[in-house]
Amino acid sequence: MLRITILFLVMAPTQPTVTPSPPLGQARVPRNCRVYAVGDIHGRADLLERMVSMIMDDAENAKSRRNIIVFLGDYIDRGPESFEVIDLLAAGPPPGFEAYFLKGNHEDYLLRYLEDGRNLKDWLANGGDATLVSYGLDPLNCSVSALKTAVPDNHLAFYKSLKSWHREGDYLFVHAGLHPELPLENQREVDMIWIRGKFLNFTGSFGFLVVHGHSIHPEPDVCDNRIGIDTGAYESGRLTCLVLEGTDYRFLTT
Repeated sequence: MLRITILFLVMAPTQPTVTPSPPLGQARVPRNCRVYAVGDIHGRADLLERMVSMIMDDAENAKSRRNIIVFLGDYIDRGPESFEVIDLLAAGPPPGFEAYFLKGNHEDYLLRYLEDGRNLKDWLANGGDATLVSYGLDPLNCSVSALKTAVPDNHLAFYKSLKSWHREGDYLFVHAGLHPELPLENQREVDMIWIRGKFLNFTGSFGFLVVHGHSIHPEPDVCDNRIGIDTGAYESGRLTCLVLEGTDYRFLTT
């Protein structure tokens, strides 16, 4: 009798290959470039205006050919001037600057409400009432159609134009963070605007240094693989900006 032996090989799941990121202090942005990353604004137009003025003053001594501002999202909710914040941002960056605007989970609240109207209770519980008031609406008696009428066309275009991430050199900018088990091309937007624990507790390499907001700390949260710059501006009055040039990093704060 011919005996045939069949072998079954059980393959362990493979983890994505990640190129280690340069350590903080060696990571760099492109040559002739200065990058300003601004944390969560949350309806504080007064702090936004002050920070933009600080950035413009700081850039006066820059020798770089490119001055870039990356806004990390959460422009609305909680603070009293969401309408004014969007008005300022939708007008574009100061002369001589490039600007990149990322989506936060609070902008996603507004966009999802405009899409299907089913998340109003959750949005209001997370500061959406302040945004509705800033658009001249009653949070207790608001409809999708009323918000669509109240939001100017340039504001709606701004909300719909927001990106999930931006990269400059060895730095990647995102609102909340990244799922540590997924390569960049497989990241889900829901993680990029909402993630906390898995991202914040990860000590390995993402392949680049991640600059993010979303998770509040009283001071910038500087780690080997990420820098968090949400300093709770709507309540603390401290809006934080990370400044990157070459391999140097520093902070501006209101």
